[in-house]
Amino acid sequence: MRVTIMHSEPCAYDPSASDVGIVHIGIGAFHRAHQAAYTDSVLAKNGGDWRILGVSLRSTEVADAMNAQEGRYTLVVRSDQRGEPPVFREIGSVASVLAGQRGVTPILDAMTRPQTRIVSLTITEKAYGVDLSTGQLNLADPQIAKDLANPELPTGAIGLITRALAVRRAAGTEPFTILSCDNLPNNGALVRAGVLEFAHRVDPDLAAWISVHVRFPSTMVDRITPASSDSFFFEVEQALGHPDLAAVETEPFSQWVIEDDFCNGRPAWEDAGAILVQDVEPFEKMKLRMLNGAHSMLAYAGYLSGCTYVRDVMDNPKLAKKVAAHLQAASETLTPLEGVDFNNYAAELIKRFGNPNIAHETYQIAMDGTQKMRQRIFEPAAEVLEKGGDIDTFSFATACWIRYASGRHDSGTEYALRDPREEELAGVYAAHGQNAESLVKGIFALPNLLPAAVAKSETFAKNVAQHLQKIRAHGVLAAI
Repeated sequence: MRVTIMHSEPCAYDPSASDVGIVHIGIGAFHRAHQAAYTDSVLAKNGGDWRILGVSLRSTEVADAMNAQEGRYTLVVRSDQRGEPPVFREIGSVASVLAGQRGVTPILDAMTRPQTRIVSLTITEKAYGVDLSTGQLNLADPQIAKDLANPELPTGAIGLITRALAVRRAAGTEPFTILSCDNLPNNGALVRAGVLEFAHRVDPDLAAWISVHVRFPSTMVDRITPASSDSFFFEVEQALGHPDLAAVETEPFSQWVIEDDFCNGRPAWEDAGAILVQDVEPFEKMKLRMLNGAHSMLAYAGYLSGCTYVRDVMDNPKLAKKVAAHLQAASETLTPLEGVDFNNYAAELIKRFGNPNIAHETYQIAMDGTQKMRQRIFEPAAEVLEKGGDIDTFSFATACWIRYASGRHDSGTEYALRDPREEELAGVYAAHGQNAESLVKGIFALPNLLPAAVAKSETFAKNVAQHLQKIRAHGVLAAI
């Protein structure tokens, strides 16, 4: 059956009239729904040489799909109103995509072009090779170790950035700005620390030059973007009359807060609705603790309860009430932010989570928990503990995550954990899995996972163990 299109928006400008000014590493679905869409709007309004050359370091699929379409793809924006058809928007801001598996020399060539003035990233937390708790380069990371052994031909993001900056410095070319768009606290400072330490180990003079001349603005990004499915691609083909294997679906809401600190120019992203500020941290903390924190909690609780999608979680009165309680508790850990009402933000999040037209899998959100739980759950919990507040929702979220980390449904069926520290988690489960209190203590003893105040808190550990014991005995819904 053919899809009824509410509105179709063809590309509103000639993309070929603009040169590439941005190299983006990690051109997955989120980037195509977010930063590329903002840039597309700016090009349509202002023109300019700010098209994007995408880089995919892990696979060739995106490169093949997008290059076959000269970089163009369809962004499907789904209304939050039941029964209302989506908007199909053609995006032309991406010029082409390079696949790292086919060689990094073309990638380095693109990054060292004088016309490239920004290198942006959405590579997920684990791909930076930086310890999130210490901000130091993780020398045990296989990618970092490999690139330090061969810094002139690196294959990871930090190594590529450092090498490209070294080449530009030697050639007398102005540096580019490095713009992280991942869900990480102080993401600009984090990538700066990683690049500087990597550069120092290769060439201390290069590190000194980077520290003076290169800028690493922080950002806060927000747009729910589900993983694309075969049924989605079929829907797009039926609607357009031709296939588009690079298409992406998303929600109407979008937010981008950017620290306005660039060393070599930037697009006028504010003309497309981005917010340029001097300090991103308050916005970042609000999003990490409210949206991302609630997302993690509902993902683990929902997945364990048999909810495939976030919208299914919000359709369950018990789970929806727990989400609202978590949003309230998280908001109470935040410093008031001028122009932002946290209650209104929470209400907007609940509406977004319940969007009936967005199929956002709880299993997708649940991956990489050891990389996400600290900033989303544990850090606000530490502040609540310090103030003697109610830690129940944070301990419940932690218990759900620990239960999920077993990798087994109540029936005994296994599922892939998809976590960079899954071997460590499995080891703790093997040693302590039969006893909830021992298991919690074993998890809490893992290095660089929890803030010290949380890891050492008997109150928090006891509360988590009580929730975990109930979840194990009766299931999540009964435990609530």
